[in-house]
Amino acid sequence: QVQLVESGGGLVQAGDSLRLSCAASGRTSNRDSMGWFRQAPGKDREFVAGMAWTGNTHYSSPVEGRFIISKDNMNMMYLQMNSLKPEDTAVYYCVRSPSSILYTQPERYRYWGQGTQVTVSS
Repeated sequence: QVQLVESGGGLVQAGDSLRLSCAASGRTSNRDSMGWFRQAPGKDREFVAGMAWTGNTHYSSPVEGRFIISKDNMNMMYLQMNSLKPEDTAVYYCVRSPSSILYTQPERYRYWGQGTQVTVSS
């Protein structure tokens, strides 16, 4: 089992920046894929950014160029969010899976955090 805990969410204004953190514990592997999803009210969960164990990254179109996913060891991951927009408002989830392939479908990820709320006011 793997436990994931997000932190760093909050209320910001449009144009501001925010950094989310995800701390993993348990049976983690340096070959895990990891990433971030988000869910806005009334919408499905959507892929935001992901990182394969090789360090390769992938971003969804709405956030590419504004968000940066990173990690500083096997168990800490971050999402730097710049130039935030009201449409970025959502609950953000940290995800992880013992897979060497980086997927964008939520069902491909076995482990999920509890989520952290990000609200961007206009």
